[in-house]
Amino acid sequence: MALHQGKKDEEKRLPFSPLHVLTDPLGAMQQAPPLHQLPAVPIPPSVAYQLIHDELMLDGNAKLNLATFVTTQMDEYADRLMSECRDKNMIDKDEYPQTAELERRCVAILADLWHAPDPAAAVGCSTTGSSEACMLAGMALKRRWMARNADRYAAGARPNLVMGVNVQVCWEKFCNFWEVEARLVPMEGERFHLSAEQAVAHCDENTIGVVGILGSTFDGSYEPIAEICAALDEFQQRTGLDVPVHVDGASGGMVAPFLDPDLQWDFRLPRVASINTSGHKYGLVYPGVGWALWRDGAALPEELVFRVNYLGGEMPTFALNFSRPGSEVVAQYYAFLRLGFAGFHAIQQACRDVAGYLAAEVEKLGPFRLITRGDQLPVFAFTTVDDCPFDVFDVSRRLRERGWQVPAYTFPENRADLAVLRVVCRNGFTRDLADLLLADLRRLLPELQRQPAPLSELGMPQRSGFHH
Repeated sequence: MALHQGKKDEEKRLPFSPLHVLTDPLGAMQQAPPLHQLPAVPIPPSVAYQLIHDELMLDGNAKLNLATFVTTQMDEYADRLMSECRDKNMIDKDEYPQTAELERRCVAILADLWHAPDPAAAVGCSTTGSSEACMLAGMALKRRWMARNADRYAAGARPNLVMGVNVQVCWEKFCNFWEVEARLVPMEGERFHLSAEQAVAHCDENTIGVVGILGSTFDGSYEPIAEICAALDEFQQRTGLDVPVHVDGASGGMVAPFLDPDLQWDFRLPRVASINTSGHKYGLVYPGVGWALWRDGAALPEELVFRVNYLGGEMPTFALNFSRPGSEVVAQYYAFLRLGFAGFHAIQQACRDVAGYLAAEVEKLGPFRLITRGDQLPVFAFTTVDDCPFDVFDVSRRLRERGWQVPAYTFPENRADLAVLRVVCRNGFTRDLADLLLADLRRLLPELQRQPAPLSELGMPQRSGFHH
């Protein structure tokens, strides 16, 4: 979460409208609560609600947010179940044994979906999201390396983790927090993610693992997990170094099994030790749930596992967080139970169809060049053509006037010259909404093309709409 500094402004207050409290409008206006201190006395719940409700209208419309991968739509029965479970603490396995049982079923479903050699032997847990899941997977990789290199680690050897520069920032956080060297492979030319050749080139005896991304947040493309594993197999034959692979399937882990069943990326590859996904992305659940799975017990060092009382016995747990609501886990099981394989396939296919359609129509507009086409993740990125009088930041700024949140950002070092817009097509972003977005783009283009130059060249700072 973001870090905030406290403020103290005794003069700044939340003013009431006289109609907020009909019984005493003048008195209510005189009791306007301070912004940065607790009010001295309670205020009516209807008033507190209205004050907060009115401020929140300034937030963007979640359905028009084409920057986020996070689910913005579930059905009324999911809402009802989540409401019924929001007071259940996920960590209290003994008090809420059936919620714990639904979590166990979700792990079993994912182990089967991701082709664990023995689904009954796979180990997994729910998390607050993929960021926590990645931290847990990284900890397991480091501890396994430490066990294999105890003498060298004690002598000062520093572990490293190999990954493309396109990884989500949680991996850099992991390396920072757990004192691991982040070996970030830069982009080069039209290669926007990790390649097998570059992965192996950055590995040595201190490498705890390689992270492969099944769905880059920069452009929606899959990294070649099978090729990376094959290259590491050859690397082991040549050097004797056994480097495991973790697959960050934050988005693709819930897309590829349904749309790309023949793609080799999961536990079918013996070198894949662990996988994570975000239940609250293409897992179709509201924010607050992720999943981490390990191939078997050997992939998760026992010393990382804690045991909690559960129905008079012990239940192994692995988490960074402690108390959290059980509602998102229940909602994940509801999505699995309600939709089944065919339902997930239909929804993800619809998302990919919309992404492909929208990408093709954007390309036809003329001033844009596609970087990806939405044929892997239902996500595509595009940039402006050469000699265009506007840039992607101008387009993003103008679309926001209509409520669309389409992020514009530059790629990282080595390709910082490339700035793109990116569109995420999620469940609920329909062909109709895609046509409305296209209509707004067509309406804005004549105005943008009359600009003398991109506004950034005229002194207006570029404003990124997204942070990876």
